[in-house]
Amino acid sequence: MTHHPDPGRTRLQQRFGPRRGGGRADRKSSGFGRLVVVVYAVFSLSAGVRSLYQILTDFGAAPLPYLLSAFAAAVYVLATVALARPGARWHRVAVAAVLVELCGVLGVGLLSVLAPELFPKASVWSHFGQGYGYVPLVLPLVGFAWLWRSRPRAAVPGA
Repeated sequence: MTHHPDPGRTRLQQRFGPRRGGGRADRKSSGFGRLVVVVYAVFSLSAGVRSLYQILTDFGAAPLPYLLSAFAAAVYVLATVALARPGARWHRVAVAAVLVELCGVLGVGLLSVLAPELFPKASVWSHFGQGYGYVPLVLPLVGFAWLWRSRPRAAVPGA
């Protein structure tokens, strides 16, 4: 059986472009969703590297904030992966990860304001993400908005 090239596509598109019928069933990681995934990936990397460095070099100075930053990095990694993957199950995982993130930034933010002695050094979520320009506070709200907009649709019976 011979392969007939698609006349409307360049050789590069035929070789490396999307496959016919291979489009994603969900919109979660396309368009604006890609930007959300990239921001989560950047936060995964920045929080992870920062917390790893702090834990390895200065753990005794502020164990709670450094461990909370490591936890935040793990949550960002999970959210990144879940936002990038298609399907209803990954959508639910993404919702759970973003919910944990929101609770974390609100809880740690409030705790860092009410009990600053627990935070001699800042964590990612300290003071509601102040050290990161409050992006950790805004990001889960954007994440929830995108997850709501791109939620999987229920299959219509008989369609």
